[in-house]
Amino acid sequence: MPLNFVDRHNGPREAEQKEMLKALGCSSLDELISQTVPQDIMLKEPLALDKAVSEYEYIAALKKTAALNKNFRSLIGMGFYGTASPAVIMRNIFENPSWYTSYTPYQAEISQGRLEALVNFQTMIASLTGFNLANCSMLDDATAAAEAMRMMFELRSRDAVKAGKNVVFVDEKIFPQVLSVLKTRAGGLGIEIRLGDWKKYEFEEKCYGAILQYPAADGEVCDYSAFCAKAHAAGALVAAECDLLALAILKEPAAWGCDIVCGSAQRFGLPMGFGGPVAGFMACSDQYKRNLPGRIIGISVDRLGNKGYRLALQTREQHIKRERATSNICTATALLASMTGMFAVWHGPKGITEIAMNAYGYAHAFAGKLKEAGYKLSNENFFDTIEIVGADVEKIRAKALAAGFNFFYTADGKIRISFDELSNCAEAKALGEVFGCKEGCPAKPEGPVFMKRETPILTQKVFNTYHSETEMMRYIKKLERKDVSLT
Repeated sequence: MPLNFVDRHNGPREAEQKEMLKALGCSSLDELISQTVPQDIMLKEPLALDKAVSEYEYIAALKKTAALNKNFRSLIGMGFYGTASPAVIMRNIFENPSWYTSYTPYQAEISQGRLEALVNFQTMIASLTGFNLANCSMLDDATAAAEAMRMMFELRSRDAVKAGKNVVFVDEKIFPQVLSVLKTRAGGLGIEIRLGDWKKYEFEEKCYGAILQYPAADGEVCDYSAFCAKAHAAGALVAAECDLLALAILKEPAAWGCDIVCGSAQRFGLPMGFGGPVAGFMACSDQYKRNLPGRIIGISVDRLGNKGYRLALQTREQHIKRERATSNICTATALLASMTGMFAVWHGPKGITEIAMNAYGYAHAFAGKLKEAGYKLSNENFFDTIEIVGADVEKIRAKALAAGFNFFYTADGKIRISFDELSNCAEAKALGEVFGCKEGCPAKPEGPVFMKRETPILTQKVFNTYHSETEMMRYIKKLERKDVSLT
């Protein structure tokens, strides 16, 4: 008879429990509980639980239940997109206990491998955003945006604080989950949110900052440079919630005047996972390093002259000075950050650009097909998301579900479709049938990209070296051997 799951638990065994109970002067766990838990909240009778099953039986039951799901292709977007998770990363990091059982790298001496992996993440973020400083991940994109709002609030001048500047402008085309977290965090900080159209907003006297979405939730790509100049003239900072993959081909935020950038790295090889988890990111210029939340990995030299990695500027963090910390959210999804950094290592600048162009190309090609069929689109300039106006929503929804597609349907009757790394010709044909377009695979556009990036990405050696599976496996293993984990 195989052991039950509880018997596999990595906890105190029976002999150890007896020793601890003896030290406490109790004869059993029941006696200990009766002495510590108030009687008025104690259950009067045992829980009605089914007989325990083995781990194998439980997994089989879960698979049976999961098989009842209809596995549709979700093109909803809004911060979550299809991505091909490289097998070499899934096997050697995500499914490897040497990586997922390691604790937070507070002890640099036993964390050199993970610290190097997180430096790769920081370097990737800095390269794509155009800033020279990035942290080594946040909980997710929504909390990263909330931290950006708080960070701008803390960066107010003395005169701004005295004047009571507490208004932050948020563009109405921001992702709804991000807006929800912003509203929650703003209430506790005494911040007032002004939600509106960035094109029409006039900076008021009490506005200390603005938050934009790049590209916008409806897919539109905008040139925010004039808005940023206007904000700075009014004494306000600008933060942008960005699509990291889009930054491979779109002008980086630092180049159009943004002060702080944040977002999600989900598109870099992380499965959707029912809407999470993801690795959030933040980046800014070096002048704001004391206010940037989250961990920052720095490179140092030991007494023997060897290069080493360590956590830098730790006095900003809550485990040092909780009451004065830049943030009290510790969870940084470091495992996922390591995976996304490795995604960039695996594909390199050429591969990342090709993935971005795949999403961009199919979005624009399909947009052309829709226009030929008589549909109208909200935007001319977009990256991967198209918004269709004036269509018969219920008719399209029924046909989409029958074909196995999930689209995003707005409250005002618009349809959004987001393309991604997995988009291909066969899928484009199937989408065309849903909308009654002419048969055939749409041709990818050859025209110029609006707000095209002019600077190179991922120029560092680490992103241009490990592109075969064996090279990548050996690199990951080399980092793994530097760490101490439960293995």
